[in-house]
Amino acid sequence: MTASEPRPARKRLDDYTRRRLFLRIGQAIMVAGGIMGLVHWLTHLEAFGSEQPPLLLDLAIGYPMAALLLILGGAVASRKPKAPAK
Repeated sequence: MTASEPRPARKRLDDYTRRRLFLRIGQAIMVAGGIMGLVHWLTHLEAFGSEQPPLLLDLAIGYPMAALLLILGGAVASRKPKAPAK
């Protein structure tokens, strides 16, 4: 992009780039939440040994944190660029 290009075209490109960035960050957060939920579920199935997580970890870091990450990732991924000020 050169300095001679019109400002609205540059603004649209910046909005598109920002939107794609939020989308990818949100998707990464959702993947992390999915992996956390899967690992927690496999731990309950004793796939990694017979040791179960302590109750505090089970209640605070297990499924609720995975769900929170999925919701947060969805919120970040669906974020739209701000409307231009008039």
